[in-house]
Amino acid sequence: MSASALPFTAPLMRWRAEPVTALAHSPSRRAVLAGAGALVIGAYLPKAAKARQGDPLFAPNAFVRIAADSTVTVLVKHIEVGQGPFTGLATLVAEELDADWSQMRAEHAPADVELYANLVFGHLQVTGGSTAMANSWVQIRQAAAAARVMLLQAAAAAWKVPAVEIGIERGVLQDPSGRRGSFGDFAGEAAKLPLPKNVQLKPAAAYRLIGREGAVKRLDSAIKSTGRARFTIDIREPNMLTVVVARPPRFGGKLVSFDATQALKIRGVVDVKSIGSGVAVYAEGMWPALKGREALKVSWDDSAAETRSSPDIVAHYRELARSKGAVAGSHGDAATALAGAERVIEAEYTFPYLAHAPMEPLDGYLAWNGEQALARFGSQFQTPEHQMIADVLGLPLERVSIETMIAGGSFGRRAQHSQHLAAELAMVAKAIGPNRPVKVVWTREDDLGGGYYRPIYVHRLRGALKDGRISAWSNTIVGQSINIGTIFEFSAVKNGVDSSSVEGASGLLYDMPNFACEVHTPKVGVPTLWWRSVGHTHTGYAVECFIDQLLQEVGQDPVAGRLALMTRRPRAAGALKAVAELAGWDGPGPNNGRARGVAVVESFGSYVAQIAEVSFEDEPRVHKVWCAVDCGIAINPDIVRAQMEGGIGFGLGHVLYGEITLDRGRPVQSNFDSYRSLRINEMPAVEVRIVPSAEAPSGVGEPGVPPIGPAVANALARLGRERPSSLPMVKGAG
Repeated sequence: MSASALPFTAPLMRWRAEPVTALAHSPSRRAVLAGAGALVIGAYLPKAAKARQGDPLFAPNAFVRIAADSTVTVLVKHIEVGQGPFTGLATLVAEELDADWSQMRAEHAPADVELYANLVFGHLQVTGGSTAMANSWVQIRQAAAAARVMLLQAAAAAWKVPAVEIGIERGVLQDPSGRRGSFGDFAGEAAKLPLPKNVQLKPAAAYRLIGREGAVKRLDSAIKSTGRARFTIDIREPNMLTVVVARPPRFGGKLVSFDATQALKIRGVVDVKSIGSGVAVYAEGMWPALKGREALKVSWDDSAAETRSSPDIVAHYRELARSKGAVAGSHGDAATALAGAERVIEAEYTFPYLAHAPMEPLDGYLAWNGEQALARFGSQFQTPEHQMIADVLGLPLERVSIETMIAGGSFGRRAQHSQHLAAELAMVAKAIGPNRPVKVVWTREDDLGGGYYRPIYVHRLRGALKDGRISAWSNTIVGQSINIGTIFEFSAVKNGVDSSSVEGASGLLYDMPNFACEVHTPKVGVPTLWWRSVGHTHTGYAVECFIDQLLQEVGQDPVAGRLALMTRRPRAAGALKAVAELAGWDGPGPNNGRARGVAVVESFGSYVAQIAEVSFEDEPRVHKVWCAVDCGIAINPDIVRAQMEGGIGFGLGHVLYGEITLDRGRPVQSNFDSYRSLRINEMPAVEVRIVPSAEAPSGVGEPGVPPIGPAVANALARLGRERPSSLPMVKGAG
């Protein structure tokens, strides 16, 4: 069955809704979805909509809502943290509806896994893996196409003409006689019609918005740039308490006792409570909460805590890298080929802990009355957080609501899977008791010292050279598992191999006659989490640096040599050819004190190739980056380019300066003075080319990050310097 004729079998829900402003904050999802004269369409629902609280009309299973004023609101199941799903999904809806862009609105969908599951991850409502657009590509267009059919049918009945004779252009319906009507004119009657069993999706040749340059403007830019956007940190409610938590200074530490005498003397401090994650200070504002926490006297038990320093962990990893690990991928006989090689090239790369450091640290609001609870925060993993809050408060899941807020960045930080922010938020609320809303805020110091980092990794690589060619490749990886102990362990960890540790290394873009990849997964008492581009953050660097080194050893051009090994990877080769053309590639140099480095990484279904032009004085200076990306159909080209540019800046700042180090178990870096970010004058010029493609959309939020580090490292090697084998490239940058 073709994608343009997929069955549309979800039940139609008829709702009455007041028009709402794009992205406007609403205190109640019911209030948003209640009103008059609207058509709401749901798609790909696992079962019929459920009645709630005795109200048969309240069943928030819809993706598209058309109000009486003709505004079209898309309910987005993915969190908006700046990566663009509000605009992207609204583009798909507007395309299928033939709506005018001025009609389009977007809001977060409620937390409800039965209705808003991420189709990539199964029975979970989560945002991650750069799946927002890929996940919704067919689903959301079907919802919009069904709405379009029903509007046409309603107009046909009103005008008494065949529906096939009515057209829609920029949100206006018109029949052959010239009669015109808006979406709002027919929304009420359309809602009474049966749902179409099959809908036809637009062919690519008819797109006027998808993939078109400048066709739409971001829905969230205006409110963010004018300060009208409301983030969790902005929440101010009557009777609300602001809460900060004193947590153990070492991971795995436990609370022994605390003395709050001095803290309670501070004006504005209301109470101090012991909770599962530490000691919570409740106050009538942020300042007294912070001063109250400073005044606490707390005793911690570190007997079960992680007490090693970063060099100790790295030394242990380096030892493990010289022993046999779990097999992550292999073909041919790498061991025999290495033993019989003319030359064996070895390299080792070490990668530090990295913090996510989004501009808005973790925060959350929760109000409960003992029987029901409402949480508002930037929830990236609604399903586990929904369950966690219900479990801590001892409430049935249906009595807990999560309102997802737009968030000031994430990079994976808000992808909570265990007893972390959601659990702490619920514990704080429970400890103070019902009818006293709380807002928990993590400071920058809390965030950088709070763990859930990108893990430390060590790669040991060996390559065999014979007859001027690469005859074997071996890579042993050592690092913590991110997925063990999470909701993804069953699907992501097989035979002792966590796919997130080896992705991009367990299989290469390059033809290798003999190949082996093994992994060790040691246990360390530091909590880790998915970091923007996950395993590709380190595998992309190790693989692309090592292939470049091997090509240099056999005297091959970095671009031509890679292309010769990509015979079975046409899309990777296409991206590499595109970036070489864009950069006017004529070799790596050096020329006039500058050299160029190349890297190509496939991640999240997208192929990204980058060329970095670099010089070196006291530290590397990146002057320009050329980038080519094949992400399938580029729904919003401007957002694709922005994600590539942002990924380059994010990745570059971290490979140059980023690291969290442990001193006897305690994180050293505490704020941006010691955890340095890329500064505006250090951002290189970036030129992006989007490779035309008819493939379904793939990820763009993360794939811009992995290639920049190895591209810079490879350029440094062409300047006659060592490829940096231990990141960051600039030590002690803070």
